[in-house]
Amino acid sequence: MALLLGLDFGTGGLRLGVFDLSSRRMLGEREEAYATAYPHPGWAEQSPADWWQALGRASRGLMAELGRPEIKAICVATTASTVVACRSDGMPLCPALLWMDCRAAAEAERSATSRNSVMAYVGGSNASEWLISKAMWLKEHEPKLYAGADIICECLDYVNFLLSGRWVGSRMNATCKWNYDSVERRFPSELYEELGVPGLEAKLPPEILPVGGAIGALTTAAAEHLGLGNRPLLVQGGIDAHIGMLGAGTLKPGDMLMIGGTSVVQLFQLDRQRPMYGFWGPYPHALVEDYWLVEAGQVSAGSVLSWFASHLYELDAPGRAELYEKAARIPVGATGLITLDYFMGNRTPYRDPLLRGAVLGLSLGHDRAAIYRSAVEGVALASANVLKRVRELNVPVDRVVTSGGYGKNRLWLQATVDAIGMPVHLSREPNLTIIGAAASAAAGAGLAADLFEASAAVRQPTVEIVPDAKAHAAYQNLLIDYLEATEALRPLSHRLASRQLGSSTV
Repeated sequence: MALLLGLDFGTGGLRLGVFDLSSRRMLGEREEAYATAYPHPGWAEQSPADWWQALGRASRGLMAELGRPEIKAICVATTASTVVACRSDGMPLCPALLWMDCRAAAEAERSATSRNSVMAYVGGSNASEWLISKAMWLKEHEPKLYAGADIICECLDYVNFLLSGRWVGSRMNATCKWNYDSVERRFPSELYEELGVPGLEAKLPPEILPVGGAIGALTTAAAEHLGLGNRPLLVQGGIDAHIGMLGAGTLKPGDMLMIGGTSVVQLFQLDRQRPMYGFWGPYPHALVEDYWLVEAGQVSAGSVLSWFASHLYELDAPGRAELYEKAARIPVGATGLITLDYFMGNRTPYRDPLLRGAVLGLSLGHDRAAIYRSAVEGVALASANVLKRVRELNVPVDRVVTSGGYGKNRLWLQATVDAIGMPVHLSREPNLTIIGAAASAAAGAGLAADLFEASAAVRQPTVEIVPDAKAHAAYQNLLIDYLEATEALRPLSHRLASRQLGSSTV
């Protein structure tokens, strides 16, 4: 029996699970929440200490529950672009800048002027979310902090350091978010200098390992913190949703993984490089050798729905259930409302951090259920807009697998399926990231020949969700309004977002 521990550091908390490779099932899982602070509009921060404490509590509890079994290997997946500035001993110098923090919009915009060859891997410009843009912001707005930082890294690298005592980066994160040249296997120091952060490469984790690469055994202190009776091998992971591709078995071209959570991420691979305007990538060798990974996504998705139900309406669990039931009874488009989901900007296809959310068409006759229904439709339309752009680029999508928040909100799931107009395979395992982390751990520990074999070894069963033809036709009409509203409000969105960011003080 080979037991593998998968860790998933998400936006709202940590999830971890012990996976039995021989029986292909989870033996147990735990969750621990941690807080996010929003000190200014467009800012989002977390405490790295909270991550470590959450990990200790969750892992010790699970290990005690399972009788402290021997763990063969561990792999960590985290949100991408959650950036930590710290000393070489791991002491943070400031709160971590969460992935959705968009204060570095101006810095990201400057990257579009570069003609460095690696920019072709990211669609021509960096995003405000990414480590490079955030490092540029720190250099400009917090120069003393930036100068005093020995290490600028992501949550993944920080957690792996606390587990192993080694500063190593994931080739996935580095390629996708740091402008790392994974073809030449080097940091583009000339680009960093051009972007105003000369020598940044000296502050990044110096060694880059591929997904599934062995980092080393856990330290004794880390093993004790996790409640382990042995010191298992730590294996390199990567971005949470991207690692989920291993759990979903969506590695070959034509397959797409679409994970719904705080955000929505759509991921697929190409067998060759080609232009993908409006997307992130294609990234060479990001997940597996000789494939090109493409990333699309919606910055705000489940977070928009939670904002309405929990924050604006302040509903408890029974109240939310009643809201979902009422909203589900409203036919597609019957509210006469259009909701734009750009609460924290847009990733795909506009790559515009300054777009903002809106609810259009409101009257005094609209109630909570109608507004929530429109919000669900708006998030679903954003997914349909992504798939529309994929098809316009003549990229085949033959199979879509999904998991995450969709399984907890069937109204949202069915709306998405109806909006995109094709069947979706819902995994019975809600957290494909943990399953994918187990696959990476298996490959790193030599329990599988490669990531393809490891992915096949952990693959979970799915249930097919089919679209309703009448509902899809209604969404096609709504999409026209959604796109028109986006273009009409773009100038105003930019002005409002600039005022929001301009009012932020360092």
